[in-house]
Amino acid sequence: MPPRTSAPRPALRPLHLAAEIGGPPRYDAAHHTGLARLAEGGALDFVTLGDSFARPGPDALAVLARVAPATRRIGLVPTVTATHTEPSRLSSAVATLDWVSRGRAGWRVGVSATEAEARLFGRRPAASAEDLWDGAGECAEVCARSWDHWEPPQGHPVVVIDGTPEPARAAAARHADVVLVRAATPERTAAIRDDVRRRAAAHGRDPDALLVFAALTVDLGDAETAPEPGLADEPPPADRGTYYRGGPVDLAALITRWYRAGAVDGFHLTPITPGRDLERIVNGTVALLQHRSLFRTFYPGGTLREHLGLARPARRYARAGAGV
Repeated sequence: MPPRTSAPRPALRPLHLAAEIGGPPRYDAAHHTGLARLAEGGALDFVTLGDSFARPGPDALAVLARVAPATRRIGLVPTVTATHTEPSRLSSAVATLDWVSRGRAGWRVGVSATEAEARLFGRRPAASAEDLWDGAGECAEVCARSWDHWEPPQGHPVVVIDGTPEPARAAAARHADVVLVRAATPERTAAIRDDVRRRAAAHGRDPDALLVFAALTVDLGDAETAPEPGLADEPPPADRGTYYRGGPVDLAALITRWYRAGAVDGFHLTPITPGRDLERIVNGTVALLQHRSLFRTFYPGGTLREHLGLARPARRYARAGAGV
């Protein structure tokens, strides 16, 4: 009787890493430029910069437009709120970032849920989460069609959506290139990933072209303390998402475990203290992953889509026989 052989496990896709460089409001461009350069030194796919109509501080998209000429490879993904924002203005602004960065732009889709934010504009009251994300999806569709007319450097800037809330998943499945998931276990993360990919397939999209990143808020204040069981025994800070506290080596072990389990394609890390924790992420966690050949040491191309292994979208309005 021939010996039993187990079916080969599917090959893992390349690991992707991204980081948030926001925090308390800062008005000096050198601060954000320094953090972006630090992340670029670790070959991270992209950095995000959070924003909303409810927070003080400079406009995230304008800040990253300032960071663009001071960096060469790393992707730049500001949060831009789709609610209360004209899609034509939004698409033009993100396309401009794509041009000034030579194809490294993305857009993290945000929504405005509060009455205080609605009163800033006075056009309509705050809407339900379902209506907000329906509107965000419509805005993303208008932007995509605009980019098909304008021909940005990478076709479409990369669209990032947090698919954790149920109302956001329809928009993520239909429009996102990268979906962020906040969940405390790889099994829960994989379940949300499978749900979003199933919905994407129902829209005629290739579900395997959708990248899913686990979103973690990280506190590396104690150099090598063990992480909390699972991810945390205490509630995370408000609006911070899933919370990790420990050292850079243990964070590398967590990333390795979730990645090798096939639960995610990558991680989006939000440092509690960007100046301190991002340095430990890059020079500790990322360096260890690179040493173990789990993460790249150089960029494979020049655009954010090339970093992520995403194809350039076909232009819907390209003239027959016209060149790119």
